[in-house]
Amino acid sequence: MQDLPEYLTVKQFAETYPAFTAGGLRSAIFWKGDELENAGAIARLGRRVLINTPVFLRLVQAGGLRSVRGAA
Repeated sequence: MQDLPEYLTVKQFAETYPAFTAGGLRSAIFWKGDELENAGAIARLGRRVLINTPVFLRLVQAGGLRSVRGAA
């Protein structure tokens, strides 16, 4: 059974999890947005981006954002 999505805006996520800055999240979404969306870690509603908290945190823990801008 999959987790129910727990969506937060970028600002809400950064406030809830202070290890993540809003700027860092926006950079990751800019560079890896399609990958995050395909994984179910984010959802887009027009210009608004919502972060699916459990999926996003699992992706980070698995090293999915180790390289954000294509650097080694």
